Amino acid sequence: MNAELDYDLTLDQWETLKALRIPAPQRRAPSRFVLEQLVALGLAGMIDDVPCITPWGRKVLIRGSSRLLLDVAA
Repeated sequence: MNAELDYDLTLDQWETLKALRIPAPQRRAPSRFVLEQLVALGLAGMIDDVPCITPWGRKVLIRGSSRLLLDVAA
């Protein structure tokens, strides 16, 4: 297990991170507060005032997806 990729994100943070995978015109605007938290963690960024997922955020999301599935199954 890679502890670097283990983040204890809230449900809103996970959902926002997942939503950032969708192209900007097709998604609804994320919560500014949650987005700022993800940017501070380096999981999201801004390109021309458009929020996007960073490569690190994508790795965390992929790593966390299996953990989220285990939580749902429990």
